[in-house]
Amino acid sequence: MKIATYNVNSIKARANNFFDWLKKENFDIIFLQEIKCETENFLYFECESLGYKVAVLGQKGYNGVAILCKYDFKITNRNLPNFRDEQARYLEILINKENEQFYAISVYVPNGCGRDKESEKEKLAYKLKWLDKLYLHTKNLLNSGIPIIMAGDFNVMLEDIDVYNEESFKNSPLYIKEVKNEITALKYLGLKDCFRLLHKNTEGYTFWDYTANSFVTNLGLRIDYIFISAFFEKKLNSVYVDKTLRQMEKPSDHTPLVAEFKD
Repeated sequence: MKIATYNVNSIKARANNFFDWLKKENFDIIFLQEIKCETENFLYFECESLGYKVAVLGQKGYNGVAILCKYDFKITNRNLPNFRDEQARYLEILINKENEQFYAISVYVPNGCGRDKESEKEKLAYKLKWLDKLYLHTKNLLNSGIPIIMAGDFNVMLEDIDVYNEESFKNSPLYIKEVKNEITALKYLGLKDCFRLLHKNTEGYTFWDYTANSFVTNLGLRIDYIFISAFFEKKLNSVYVDKTLRQMEKPSDHTPLVAEFKD
């Protein structure tokens, strides 16, 4: 089984590159974030023509998550349960693969950064509350005994190796202790960071800002993750950052993270 997570930064703006890439790869599941279109306006036909069933939670012009899947599934949650949220950031499906069932979850964690101190305080509070709800719901899912793959843009760098300049981000909502603790709590529940399972000392950047020639000079951040429960840990065969899409014209500021599992 081959999967990828990708913050596409507008599915329509990146459509040509994205679908050319999909045609060359043989993914079974793709987790998308920042699709930036309403649910009904997603590119269903293009995805279905490549053999994917599609689940979408969209929002006009902002946010939005989707999952493309070659297996049968049912949608189990659009947005986090017990949390009223106008922003489209969480999509959960229950997949039936042969004799196996597992949850696949596309996550777009709030950024938390603001234009000024007041707006940042508000945005950070929302981010922390959102992550609290993610923790509680993930705990319930794990208690069900059904395996989990949770992938997406988590808007956090967990370690100094995950950021090109630690000092520049020491007070950022992407790197402060309170946010890192929230993601670490998910790991304490039993979720494993796929990339770090196989690459202990590799940077693994998945994001480069559009400014200052960041991609060419590798001023990157590792903010996209694939988290898995124990069932998938023993099946994990490889995980890597695919920079192909980031090298194309008019790219997203992110690039896909890919993982492959033994059947």
